Amino acid sequence: MLGWAIFFLIVALVAAIFGFGGVAAVATNIAQILFVVFIVLFILTLIVHLVRGRGPRPPV
Repeated sequence: MLGWAIFFLIVALVAAIFGFGGVAAVATNIAQILFVVFIVLFILTLIVHLVRGRGPRPPV
């Protein structure tokens, strides 16, 4: 998901350089939304992992 956010950020930067204002704005919005979703999912996963309290697996 973070990869998609970075991809749309690069698309927005390239579109802005070439003067495609509408494309740059849309790509920037998509990148921001994906980044926020990525951060929220990361924090939720971190909280679930901490709540479960499972330690590291013993070596086999």
